[in-house]
Amino acid sequence: MSLLSAATTATAQDVPATRLVSVSKTYPGAAGTVLHGVSVHFPQRALTAVMGPSGSGKTTLLHCAAGLDRPTEGQVLLGDTDLATCDERQLTLIRRGRVGFVFQQFNLLPMLTAYENVALPLRLDGRRPDRARILEALRQVGLEKQAGRRPAQLSGGQQQRVAIARTLVAEPEIVYADEPTGSLDRATGRQVMGLLRDLVDRAGRTVVMVTHDPAAAARADRVVYLVDGHVVGTDPAPTVERINARLTAWEN
Repeated sequence: MSLLSAATTATAQDVPATRLVSVSKTYPGAAGTVLHGVSVHFPQRALTAVMGPSGSGKTTLLHCAAGLDRPTEGQVLLGDTDLATCDERQLTLIRRGRVGFVFQQFNLLPMLTAYENVALPLRLDGRRPDRARILEALRQVGLEKQAGRRPAQLSGGQQQRVAIARTLVAEPEIVYADEPTGSLDRATGRQVMGLLRDLVDRAGRTVVMVTHDPAAAARADRVVYLVDGHVVGTDPAPTVERINARLTAWEN
């Protein structure tokens, strides 16, 4: 990479795609307060990993950032748009067009083929699916030959790749992924991480993922550490060794 391109990349990554400002989230009952005044940003054209012990609020943080859940207090800024003040119709339009979400359990509709699952976001947005565009999304994840298969006919890794293709086809500004490799074997997990890495490096997208896997997190540009609903640190150049040291500290 040239000095000029490196400087350009660094400048791009200094610009937040999403910012959470003093975000708290409280649920009624035993769950109580899950996030405590969290302020964090996710840079443009970068892959950020969010790590922390089980129950630290990682998925809640991701859901609030993506507009899937509302914070009890604080702001969630997607560019200049505060998702915390949007009504349900506005949030629906944002989730269809500007934000993509990859769920750990894939959330594919079992009665639809891979092609139809990928086309679904466009149909829900009132757009006529373009066959070439859908097949290209499947080609990008190596599944164009499985376009006619239903989820039950695909492996777990293939289903996760269909879920990523479904996100790609809508061309969102930012992609959130909740434990995208959590239910996959190591080889398939590496393949999925390669796809997420390519979203940033080749497509210029922003990706934020929750993970427990040090090897996956080490492929990120930056790691945010969350413990008991508080951001307790960030690592701008993560390595497996440093991440494992953090994990060990949490266990002691």
